[in-house]
Amino acid sequence: MYMEITSEKHAAIRFALKGINVFKKFMAEGKASVKFQDAGCTLFISNAPPTNLVGFLRTIFVKMTGDKDQGSSNTTPSKQTMRSKLLSGKAQAFEEISPVTVADLNNAKKNIPKSTLTTPSPPSKKRKMEDGVRGPAPKKLYSPSPLTNTSSLNPEQQRVLEACLGGKNIFFTGSAGTGKSFLLKRIVAALPPDVTVATASTGVAACHVGGTTLHAFAGIGDGSGTLEHLCERAMKLPLVAQKWRKCKHLIIDEISMVDGVFFEKLEAVARHVRKNDKPFGGIQLILCGDFLQLPPVVEKGKTGKRFCFQSPCWDKCIELCFELKQVHRQKDSEFISILNSIRIGRVTKEISERLTGTSRQKIESDGILATRLCSHTNDSKMINDSKLSDLDGEEKIFSSQDSDNATKQLDMQTIAPSKLLLKVGAQVMLLKNINVNAGLVNGARGVVVRFEEGFPVVRFKNKKEYTARSERWYVKNSNGSLLCRRQVPLNLAWAFSIHKSQGLTLDCVEMSLSKIFEAGQAYVALSRAQSLDTLRVLDFDSRHVWADPSVLEFYQRFRRRLQQMEIVPLGRPLTDKTNKKLKLREILEKQLRRK
Repeated sequence: MYMEITSEKHAAIRFALKGINVFKKFMAEGKASVKFQDAGCTLFISNAPPTNLVGFLRTIFVKMTGDKDQGSSNTTPSKQTMRSKLLSGKAQAFEEISPVTVADLNNAKKNIPKSTLTTPSPPSKKRKMEDGVRGPAPKKLYSPSPLTNTSSLNPEQQRVLEACLGGKNIFFTGSAGTGKSFLLKRIVAALPPDVTVATASTGVAACHVGGTTLHAFAGIGDGSGTLEHLCERAMKLPLVAQKWRKCKHLIIDEISMVDGVFFEKLEAVARHVRKNDKPFGGIQLILCGDFLQLPPVVEKGKTGKRFCFQSPCWDKCIELCFELKQVHRQKDSEFISILNSIRIGRVTKEISERLTGTSRQKIESDGILATRLCSHTNDSKMINDSKLSDLDGEEKIFSSQDSDNATKQLDMQTIAPSKLLLKVGAQVMLLKNINVNAGLVNGARGVVVRFEEGFPVVRFKNKKEYTARSERWYVKNSNGSLLCRRQVPLNLAWAFSIHKSQGLTLDCVEMSLSKIFEAGQAYVALSRAQSLDTLRVLDFDSRHVWADPSVLEFYQRFRRRLQQMEIVPLGRPLTDKTNKKLKLREILEKQLRRK
């Protein structure tokens, strides 16, 4: 087998796929290198969409490994085989690699040495980390990748991905648990890394998508000041201006928490810095969020455009809209129905009675107590500190290992604490997916039962035990450089704030809604629960459940637009009939806005 490499300026070059080493440490950034030992040459790959790169390397690996039996045979090809090749019409000098089949995978598994095939790395002495944990072992060349070892996209998610790859400016939304974050990671992995910027309105959300905060990328602070001042500020900072000009795909998660005034200024700054009058200076926008969850945080007494969709530039920027409807977090149809009603601020007598009835549920088991969700961060911190001090026994301190001078930024952008105090009996929550099949997932609840070799051993609700060793969290700073935090993947879980719980799935949770102060806050809290059986609402009152009227009006217009959009085939030119319908839709929407 050969790998054929072509370029615009040079003739095609072929390399035999024998005796190669693959370096894939930075594969998630679209970078890899293939060393051809016989040819004394190394192929460097960069700016490749990570999903495509993983598929490319995996195909080569499986084909090479599965071809070992054939390669070791001394028999010559049969006449029938040669005749088939001649009749196929393909060039004899180069044989195309067919897609990977089940048979190829089975052959590859048989031929993989159990402990010898590893990713090559320069010989170096492993340094012992401060907490006594040795550096990471070489990774196997063929191992499950977070970019590919995931469940496949459903049809509605696939449509969103196709629109993104087609270069459309899109906004996609969906209720809690519909797989928005999962889809966003797949979109990031499918785009060229060097010209794609993944951002989010909050630090924790930015960490989930492997990006940076929108404010850090934009380089205009909190957006206060005149537009002229902000444009000058962005232009004066060379790195900021360079990032804006280089960016071709801008992804914003939790767009629902970006206020309309900031979004409007951001769009104007993009046009000014890029010297391009198209919306957002010609950058492809990929926006994700649910406006019926937590709203933007604005100063008291501040009036104007609170939400992005209230800005005139919203409709100019967004070409296509999508709504994810299939809920993955909850499987109970009754609970899903209740959450859908709560989301729009609708509480019937039946819903009120059902949620009030959960106050008597016993959801604790095996010493694992329910996590209390609080509307205020200070309340959750006070509960955790108090409960920990009540426990007997020695207190263990786990300090994070952070990139130089980055502790403050990592505190804002990662859910892992810089300092964690634990005792035997401490209620904890897992902060990372460790083993999905074993139920050791982000948000899983457990209790510390002992310490072994200096690390906490946690027993989870499913009775599995796990020794929590250090894990890594990566975020990007404003320059695009990677920052790293190394910490045990746990946090105290007697209590948690509703804001910090956004995106989590909790398997043992209780809440008091009496201090709710924002639209959508009760919905976010309730939707963290896995099911009605794992939920306890202490003081349910329908007066604590409401949705913002302007958001409800937006979603009414949004769904009308979705119905019209179904006639638009992605990536194809529009017919005259379709154009007429779209113009009619625009006229109707303008009339609705005037009303």
